[in-house]
Amino acid sequence: MADRKPPHLTVLAVLPFVVMVIVTAVDVSAGPGVGYLPLVSLGPAFAGLVGGWRRTALIGASALLLCTALGIYNESYSHRRLYTALASVAGVTAAGIAAAVMRQRREAELASVRSIAEVAQRVLLRPVPRSAGPLRIASSYTSAVAEARIGGDLYEVVASPQGVRVIVGDVQGKGLDAVETAALVLGAFREAAHEEPDLTSVGARVERVVNRELQGEKFVTATLAEVGDRHTIKLLNYGHPAPMVVRPDGATSFPEPPRYALPLGVHAAAGPEPYETDFAPGDQVLIYTDGVTETRDRTGAFYPLGEHSFLLKDPDPEAALDAVRADLVQHAESPPHDDAAMLLLRYQEH
Repeated sequence: MADRKPPHLTVLAVLPFVVMVIVTAVDVSAGPGVGYLPLVSLGPAFAGLVGGWRRTALIGASALLLCTALGIYNESYSHRRLYTALASVAGVTAAGIAAAVMRQRREAELASVRSIAEVAQRVLLRPVPRSAGPLRIASSYTSAVAEARIGGDLYEVVASPQGVRVIVGDVQGKGLDAVETAALVLGAFREAAHEEPDLTSVGARVERVVNRELQGEKFVTATLAEVGDRHTIKLLNYGHPAPMVVRPDGATSFPEPPRYALPLGVHAAAGPEPYETDFAPGDQVLIYTDGVTETRDRTGAFYPLGEHSFLLKDPDPEAALDAVRADLVQHAESPPHDDAAMLLLRYQEH
């Protein structure tokens, strides 16, 4: 089934014809004494906004014929007013054709850039596995940058010999600089998650890479997690929002670290202390960035994530996370002002 054009594009597509019909009706009813003929040039002027240069040229030619016909009808063919109107239509048509050509070139370039960006984005923020060890996993990402799929938030899941290791992070800032920093963190984590013996060592290795490579006042908040063969989840928090744990009965909690550490990239003297919380079959852990909990509605109220944990009851983790994302967008009632990433870990029932 072919995609339908957005309503505003449909209106712009028919607008040149509507304008020329209105100008014709007004000119005929007003008589030869009133100079409405130059307004016929509005047809090709609007045509240049939508469609290609051929369509603009065709509408411009139609406008010239219409202008000539109206001049003859008004018995003003030899009058200077007609020639002025024809010159106006021809000039506007030429400008519309030039604008259409430039717009088509920009659209082609933008399509090429988007195609390249999508490939780069898939490499950087690749889809997480739907399951790993005892976990079922789902992820969600909403970028604050128009037409972008990723920004400064990041997440990754790695199945290592020591267990399933996870990172969710938030890079300070937006745009290409934030994406570059996110790539740096993800690359360091993917390598460390496979090689380091424990979660603290993973965090320390990522921190060394970030401290070495980041310049200026950039930093990254992050939560690292590890799920092994025991019914617990180990967490390491670098100045990041505490994850939400949802029990089978719907009870929720936000396990806080024993001591909050500074974010990655600030060259802290001491790293965070690892801590654990129960994580048994039927439990869920939602790790997210502050773009979720700091989303405001029209009254300025933050999104109450804990109160809406019931949205995660869907048996399909991806559907459950989609419900939270839809509820978040509804709460904001406007485009997001910050990236929002979520990673849902659901311990499978036996």
